[in-house]
Amino acid sequence: MARGQTVEINAIVIVSLTAPKDKIWGQLLSLQNAGVTVRGLELDSFDDFVRQIVNQEEATVGMATVFYPMHRVERIAWDEPSGSLPSLCDRFRDKVGITVQEYLGIETPRV
Repeated sequence: MARGQTVEINAIVIVSLTAPKDKIWGQLLSLQNAGVTVRGLELDSFDDFVRQIVNQEEATVGMATVFYPMHRVERIAWDEPSGSLPSLCDRFRDKVGITVQEYLGIETPRV
């Protein structure tokens, strides 16, 4: 994230939590002093989530809308590539054939 840029609502993010430690991948719905609301899933479940979409399996891993109080939030990072490693959004698009924004029905601004 470049200096001075902020994470915006509807961005696809990774939220790092403490007590207990966890990482959540998903859509940022709200960011307030009290905490954050994310429609997402535990990062450890990402591959299972994508696989069930690709294979059109019955949903066993799904995205949930959850509020996390700010005292648990360690960091919020954009889901973006790192060097030669693709972002999770890129991996989702490559495997599913549509963007995660399309899958979630998030409207993206036209450029």
